[in-house]
Amino acid sequence: MKIIVINCGSSSIKYQLFDMTTREVIAKGQVEKIGLHGSFIKHHRNDGDEVKLEGEIVDHQAGIEYMLGILTSEKRGSLKSFDEIDAVGHRVVHGGEKFKKSRLITNEVLEGITECIDLAPLHNPPNLKGIKAMQALLPKVPQVATFDTAFHQTMPDFAYMYAIPHSLYTKYGLRRYGFHGSSHRYVAKRASEILNKKPESLKLITCHLGNGASMAAIKHGKSMDTSMGLTPVEGLIMGTRTGDLDLGALLFIMHKEQIGLNATNTLINKHSGMLGITGVSSDMREIETEALENNNERAQLGLKMYHYRIKKYIGAYAAAMGGVDAVIFTGGIGENGAESRKEICEELEYMGIEFDAEKNKSIRGKEAIVTSDNSKVKVMVIPTNEELIIAEDTARIAEEQN
Repeated sequence: MKIIVINCGSSSIKYQLFDMTTREVIAKGQVEKIGLHGSFIKHHRNDGDEVKLEGEIVDHQAGIEYMLGILTSEKRGSLKSFDEIDAVGHRVVHGGEKFKKSRLITNEVLEGITECIDLAPLHNPPNLKGIKAMQALLPKVPQVATFDTAFHQTMPDFAYMYAIPHSLYTKYGLRRYGFHGSSHRYVAKRASEILNKKPESLKLITCHLGNGASMAAIKHGKSMDTSMGLTPVEGLIMGTRTGDLDLGALLFIMHKEQIGLNATNTLINKHSGMLGITGVSSDMREIETEALENNNERAQLGLKMYHYRIKKYIGAYAAAMGGVDAVIFTGGIGENGAESRKEICEELEYMGIEFDAEKNKSIRGKEAIVTSDNSKVKVMVIPTNEELIIAEDTARIAEEQN
């Protein structure tokens, strides 16, 4: 079975072609600058063949036409024809309360995704464009939506509700939804496989640390709590997002700076986080260079704040679950940031973590346990694979239709 996984952004399309008999990525690539000057597509085949093609790509449908064209081309392709494509899986950011699992895309599902645009105005519209473009080009091929929010729909009400008038929840659906669901789901599943234990027997804390970052408390295979909220702004300090912030402080800023909603939205999403604290960058590598090699005090402060916030969430989630069996690091920083992992895990011995600094040093982008053999609580590094989760769900749902 051949599955294409699509992730559409406002001006980009990322894609992977899977052979589900082997779980292998046959080809992958990205279409960039859709509707802008300098549009291009980069395509990589699993035999090492790479190509970058530039040209005018006016919209998402044109971008998907380019993608399908290169996938089936005689010189660069991996498919002989469209007939080899068995199903298409789409990443959809927000499914609200309507979607608790991946779904075959029907008119009803499209309506549901459209209803969630208010909750994700920057993400759901391009997700819909990708779905409709692929439906137009491959009308007989099953299309499946996998929602970032779905994995967290198992949270209990006392974890996802906000302390606001209940009428605002019933009227607008204002509550914690959480994101990065496919990533948290994947690494939790891999952790149970590596530890050779059933998911139902484990209490896990998963840390997806990248430019966007979130954590989840996963109790007995189900998400019990997560750090992102109604939007991806809440929770951890991120590259350019504030994370947790006193709402009174936000109102104070708006009043003193005389800024409106649009400017405030830009402030908390684009100019805050590590970039705002350090004034250096949103890239952790550049911040660490400034802090460790150039003795930049603001960069040092930023790192301390970043690590402290994560450590605080680890303690909170361990308390919420009544203990923890493993803490898992994933995402660009989680997988590659040995120094960050070390700083976060320092002084967590009381929880039963015996961190092995020597093991940790050499781990970049590969699966590993970075605690001692005797550690009661394991600390694990597991590279995420959200696309595989989407491909697996898509294959299962497509097979159910046959």
